[in-house]
Amino acid sequence: MAIAPRGRPRIGITLGDPRGIGPEIVAAVRSDEEVSESAELVLIGPAGTTAGEPDEEIGSWRSDEGNATAGRLAGLAIERAISVALSGQVDALVTAPIDKAAFHAGGWHFPGHTEMLRDLTGVSAVAMMMAAERTRLGGPLRVVLATTHLPLRSVASTISADLLVQQATLTHDALRDRWGIAQPRIALCAFNPHASDGGRFGDEEARIYAPALEALGLSGIDTTGPIPADSVYRRAVAGEFDAVIAPYHDVGMAPFKTVSFGTGVNVTLGLPFPRTSPDHGTALDIAGSGRANPASMREAVRLAARLSGQFRTPLVSDPL
Repeated sequence: MAIAPRGRPRIGITLGDPRGIGPEIVAAVRSDEEVSESAELVLIGPAGTTAGEPDEEIGSWRSDEGNATAGRLAGLAIERAISVALSGQVDALVTAPIDKAAFHAGGWHFPGHTEMLRDLTGVSAVAMMMAAERTRLGGPLRVVLATTHLPLRSVASTISADLLVQQATLTHDALRDRWGIAQPRIALCAFNPHASDGGRFGDEEARIYAPALEALGLSGIDTTGPIPADSVYRRAVAGEFDAVIAPYHDVGMAPFKTVSFGTGVNVTLGLPFPRTSPDHGTALDIAGSGRANPASMREAVRLAARLSGQFRTPLVSDPL
């Protein structure tokens, strides 16, 4: 297979749940001249589909079938996209939102995109980063969720020193290798109010965070913490840190979406290729109404192009 350099990275895009807003926000981004100048966009559907004209393909993708069919199609597209990315036919993936109930009804047993990407690429660990390269407060904010979709009562038994070290290491490596930050600065957001205030409000900071910080320091990763949640994000947006590791979902997502909704991007760290996704769901209630905002999808494509760099990849003649 011939190898040749390209001037633009080639970004594969899945359309997500066909009943949701994925098809229309992808169509909007594909028609954006600024995006087209920075990346070549390739729609990836289930095996057997071909890439025709945007309106034709997206129109044919739209489905009025039930949950199970929609979820099965969305999962098949993700499965194929992973194969295409691993083979080098695209430089990065952008995935439109899926409906998890439909996804599971369609026969897929992964909790969501992130776990499917991890298992089908064969990597041992991934991290879920919410990245906004610009926020309402000016500076960028990047938040990694050490634990993701868990009941709050389960977080205390899940968070561990090993997990914090793993997630901080994945973050450090991604910031260095993908973002080009030579010496990333990472903050660990505390688990308890006021970082437990010397043990008054819990012992996780002493029992879990202290050994994690020691291990990270020995490995040469610049990590600060534990820093209380009520101050760490302000300090990050002000430029003191390149990323924050949040111990659980809402303590990371609430401040992130407050300052970045519409410009935020979900990034999976630890994969063999960059993968991004908009920071919202399928919005089934407004799909087809013309009210869907493509801003986050646009940012997801822009960031995927930036993270992919200028790769030399195989030239292929067959449609994806």
